[in-house]
Amino acid sequence: MFSLKPKEGGAAAPVPAAPQQGSSVMKIALAVCVVAIVAVGYSAYSSNSALEDKIAVLKQENEKAIASIGKLESQTQSMASDIGVVGKKLGVTAQELDVSRKYAEKLRTEQEQTKQQITSELATKASSTDVDAVSKDASTKLAQVQQDANTKIGAVSGDVKTVATNLEATKQDLAANKRDLSDVKTTLSAQIARNGSELADLRKKGERDFIEFDIKKDKKNPVQKVADIQLELKDTDAKHQKYYLVIHVDDAKLEKKDRTANEPVQFLVGRDKLRYEVVVNFVDKDRIRGYLSTPKDKVLSAEKPAFRSPQ
Repeated sequence: MFSLKPKEGGAAAPVPAAPQQGSSVMKIALAVCVVAIVAVGYSAYSSNSALEDKIAVLKQENEKAIASIGKLESQTQSMASDIGVVGKKLGVTAQELDVSRKYAEKLRTEQEQTKQQITSELATKASSTDVDAVSKDASTKLAQVQQDANTKIGAVSGDVKTVATNLEATKQDLAANKRDLSDVKTTLSAQIARNGSELADLRKKGERDFIEFDIKKDKKNPVQKVADIQLELKDTDAKHQKYYLVIHVDDAKLEKKDRTANEPVQFLVGRDKLRYEVVVNFVDKDRIRGYLSTPKDKVLSAEKPAFRSPQ
């Protein structure tokens, strides 16, 4: 132990100070190390937290993109359903409807491929730089898919409108032709004779000439002349009053199958397109009886070459 009292005959011994200074330096160095470690840990924690925040934001954007794609798929399916409804209402042909379905199917396939590609790329990217790049790429691709979808849906809508317009025009033409045929049928029904008495009444009008015929099925002489045409009886069905007749006129053969009794059969003859008419009143076994009606005034009865008679 050191004594604080001075030795006799000399000065007091000094207290050593060097050990206290060394202890302070060590404490300061230790404190600096702790602060450095804490600073490094905090920096790492902050960087990791920022990266996790970016990834979380990107996941939210990805979910929004997938939701948008799902909505677009729903719109596409709705469009395909609308096309089916339009096809049923307008009577669209199978080929035209198939084209529309292929458009919709192709669009759904492209959307599914884009969604899978975006999901795959997001799963393989880890750094914030790659995540930002993938996010931008996803947004670009989604915008492109939406643009292509709008373009293709517009094209399908245009095709459907064109088909609808064409069908409407066709329906109007058919309705007009149906009215014309109905008018012709009504006129013909009023001008045919079902028996000898009615035929005599038609002759009294003096508008046409009437030549009666009685034709039998004959293998030796199958063709029989009536006025300036020839008739060939092929077959008869007496039970149902039907017959099969071939008309030879102007080097042509006009086949009339499954025709019934008292049904007027019209055809055009010669360069002037004169309208002739054959009416079979009675159908027996291998035999028909009726008359041929021809116009008297050939000049007034001539029809335009463009007119086509029902054969």
